[in-house]
Amino acid sequence: MAGKLIVIMGTNASGKSGLGVELALKYGGEVVSADSRQVFRGLDLGSGKITPDETKGVPHHLIDVCQPGDFFSMADFQRLAYEATDGILARGKLPFLVGGTGLYVDSVIDGYELSSIEPDLALRAHLETFETPALYEMLKEKLPDTDIDPKNRNRVMRALERLAADDYHPGKHNPRYEALKLGVTWPRETLKARIDERLERRLNQGMVDEVRRLLDAGVSTEFLMKLGLEYRYLTRYLLGEITYDQMVLELGNAIKKFAKRQMTWFRREENLHWLDMASDPVTQAAELIDAFLAG
Repeated sequence: MAGKLIVIMGTNASGKSGLGVELALKYGGEVVSADSRQVFRGLDLGSGKITPDETKGVPHHLIDVCQPGDFFSMADFQRLAYEATDGILARGKLPFLVGGTGLYVDSVIDGYELSSIEPDLALRAHLETFETPALYEMLKEKLPDTDIDPKNRNRVMRALERLAADDYHPGKHNPRYEALKLGVTWPRETLKARIDERLERRLNQGMVDEVRRLLDAGVSTEFLMKLGLEYRYLTRYLLGEITYDQMVLELGNAIKKFAKRQMTWFRREENLHWLDMASDPVTQAAELIDAFLAG
């Protein structure tokens, strides 16, 4: 019988990390983070990484597992998430997969069959010289019926790399867990206000200094820019490309647009139970979890 997994997915600033902690405490569980930036050490404020105090003693996995600048793929995430989840189940605990990176979440709950082949760095360097539309045209030539988003540069490049390595097997899924999916969100205007408040708080806590330390430690500007959002705009500010006020304004708008894209992704999920965060999400979630575990 497949092990049972509770999934909590939501946008930036939605409160999913805190909810994950409260539910893990209630059920004696452990959290597996599904965030593409929180895997890197030193990317704390900018990635919204939960603090040791905020975990309230609940074990968290897949946080701080590699160095900034290291290559870390969705396949790496899936492998480590499987290891962490299997370990939690083996200890008789309930695993909670909590995150906002939709592809990472889906790779685990849908059981994507992913490649473990190392990237061809020479090919990657060659592909990097092309604009995204040109890369997508290359992909369409090789794979006319592709359903990859034309604007998703990383996925387009990865598909081209895997085609070159004769290792492209789209659409193959092998789920290994029975998952209950809980969605976390707020009304649009409330979420915008939460994003603004969180951005101001993290800037006051030293987010600019965090990025300055990463640059001083030799982390490349290319790596930070590719991380997007906080790291891209703070890097541009520290390089003198934009003013502080420009950075705050443009970053706030970019986070809101990203949250909108996250919601579009999550709304495609089947059997996703949305929680009313303005009410009592712990009680709502507990009713669903109890029924799921009993079934």
